[in-house]
Amino acid sequence: MENERYARGLALLERIDGCGGEAVVRRLAGIAPDFARYLVEFPFGDIMGRPGLDLKSRELITVAALTALGNARPQLLVHLAAALRVGCTRAELIEVCMQMAVYAGFPAALNGLFAAQEVFAAEES
Repeated sequence: MENERYARGLALLERIDGCGGEAVVRRLAGIAPDFARYLVEFPFGDIMGRPGLDLKSRELITVAALTALGNARPQLLVHLAAALRVGCTRAELIEVCMQMAVYAGFPAALNGLFAAQEVFAAEES
């Protein structure tokens, strides 16, 4: 069962990440290999692949949550790019970040918008 969860999670992570989910696992291998496994199995093997929402919806939700947190810029950058890969538009991502001003404050929304701007620029180059 664990190998199935890991394989399913890694396949989904690679689809979303675009750079290969194995890179995250390798970076964590030297310091926290168990955490690397948890990262693949739980959010990606168990939660992100559930049938209740499509990946586009899940990425919009993830971008909203990471924007609202305000302290997860590296993960926000990854998920903004992932959202584009699974079909979100730039306009949708901008709207999600703007809406976070209501619930998380203007600083969080600004940080989200600037992160989106960075991802959009990288996509163009």
